[in-house]
Formats: sequence, C-alpha cells, structure tokens
Amino acid sequence: MSELDPRDELVTHLPALRAFALSLTRNRATADDMMQDTVLKAWSNMDKFEAGTNMRAWLFTILRNNFYSSRRKLNREVADVENVFSDTLSVKPDHDGRLQMADFKQALSQLPDEQREALILVGASGFAYEEAAEMCGVATGTIKSRVNRARAKLTELLHLDEDEALELTDTATIAVVGNPGLPA
Repeated sequence: MSELDPRDELVTHLPALRAFALSLTRNRATADDMMQDTVLKAWSNMDKFEAGTNMRAWLFTILRNNFYSSRRKLNREVADVENVFSDTLSVKPDHDGRLQMADFKQALSQLPDEQREALILVGASGFAYEEAAEMCGVATGTIKSRVNRARAKLTELLHLDEDEALELTDTATIAVVGNPGLPA
C-alpha cells in the first residue's frame, strides 16, 4: 500500500499517461488536451479512487474512455495523408540495424485502433494482459488475440522474417514488436 497522497502519486504517472495519449491520438496538441482532461477528471474525482488500487490503470482507463468518447463525437476524421502531423510526434531515436523509426511509426499507424491500443498497453506500457483487458472492458483472451494479431501485422508490414534478428536499442520498440526472448 502506497503512503503517497493520491494526488502526489498522480504526478508520477504523467509521462506514461502522455505517451499513451500520443499513441492513441498521434497528435501532440490533441494528446496534451486529452491528458489535461484526464488529469482534471482524475483530480476532481479523487474521492472516487480506491486507495491501494492501481492508480496508473485508473488514469489510463480515464484517458482511454475520453479518447473513445471524443472519437464517437466526431462526424468525420481528417486524414493525415502526407503525414504532416504524425511526422511531428517524436524525435527519431538512435537505432541499430534495419528498423527505422519512420517505418515503425508508419506500420503502427496502419493497425486498427483496438490492436494498436492493446499493443501499446501490453508491449510499451508494460501492463499485464489482465490489466489491459480490464482497462479496455474486454476478456483477457481478446487482449491476447489483439496483441498477437498486431505483432503479426507489424512483422508483415515491416517485412521481417521470423529468423531475422532485430538489433534495436529502443526497449519500448523491442517490447512492442515482441522480440523473441524478451518478456512482453
């Protein structure tokens, strides 16, 4: 049980929360707005948070629900055909080997929302399948299936062979693509 005040603990999860918001929206301004809304909702509903439970999962659930609520409200989506917005999301990390961040971002953006979300929660954010399933409101098997299908699709999109070794330095990318021998 944490001895931190829940409001103090909330601050420790902001970097992971922002990364999750960016992975969902693929737009910094929208991600920042969603994160701000999430923190505001969490802060004003702190009395509803049960001490001793997983604050990070609670915050991710609020953010996820905000994301899907906002998507339902939109009449149409604006396509990012020329990657004007997605190219501004991050600075390219120093990678070894043949996997380049631009290729990875493009492949990840081609995944369906549910698969990308599951992959980010389990692979990059480090949540257990059970925690991710609870956040998404689906069965654990559904999350496992989505992660498996997402990884298979990324492998296909990136033209990777099963025997091919990936020489990566970015541990989050390694976790997302499910490099054999590394825990997911």
